[in-house]
Amino acid sequence: MNSENYFISKFKNKHIGDDGAYIKNMDVNVLSKDAFFEGVHFKKEWISYYQVAKKAMLINISDAIAMNANPKYALLSVAMPSSITKSQMDELVKGFKEVAFRYNIDIIGGDTISNTKLDITITILSKSNKPLLRTGIKNNYFIAYTGKLGDSKKELKKLFNLGKIHQKSKFLDIKLREKFIKNTSRFLSSGMDISDGLFSDLDKFASANKLGFKFLKNIPKSVGCSGEEYEMLVAFDKRYKKAVLRRAKQSRTPLNIFAISDRVGSKNRCKAHHF
Repeated sequence: MNSENYFISKFKNKHIGDDGAYIKNMDVNVLSKDAFFEGVHFKKEWISYYQVAKKAMLINISDAIAMNANPKYALLSVAMPSSITKSQMDELVKGFKEVAFRYNIDIIGGDTISNTKLDITITILSKSNKPLLRTGIKNNYFIAYTGKLGDSKKELKKLFNLGKIHQKSKFLDIKLREKFIKNTSRFLSSGMDISDGLFSDLDKFASANKLGFKFLKNIPKSVGCSGEEYEMLVAFDKRYKKAVLRRAKQSRTPLNIFAISDRVGSKNRCKAHHF
């Protein structure tokens, strides 16, 4: 059995086997796709094959969560180095399956090819009854982010300096905010995950809504330019402040209100964070 067939055989289910996955009466309306490439998003010296698969799945699921959608199916495209061992492929399979099981996702197919390095692309098919879009912000709305920002950039710097990071580091173990989004969605006007850094993603908010933002507190570049945080960036009417904060507390989600939408534009001060 060659490497490709060995890898595919580890995902046995009723959807895999034909040229395409046939799912009768498939009920999805949100489709998202993201890549996780060696040399762009990670170096193999930093992270195990198991951790690569877990993180690749989580950053893709993050897009579904950000849109208030329930992920249902996943398609995997995995380009593997010819030197990969069966043991390393087993690690990849374990990581993919573990996250898929946690979010009740069926892995229904994809593609595998030989490559000089490990590159992963995943498509997530999801269902949302009330999608949370980037548009919808009006003037004088609150802008907030969940959790703590800045750690991913610090940890990436450690890795570049040949240091080690904790296994529960955000760079390795992403925490998604599905409970907060699900419970708060009716009070939120807009949302997106923070993948390129707070300032860069805030700029996307500004472009989508043709608005700027007035900061209520100082955000240092070390925080605003930290990419791959996968926290949530949200906007809501000031009238809903108490309701949003209450639901954040109920889901144990730190929420930081840091800006107000404004007619005046704001400038992105960050460089691209991939290496």
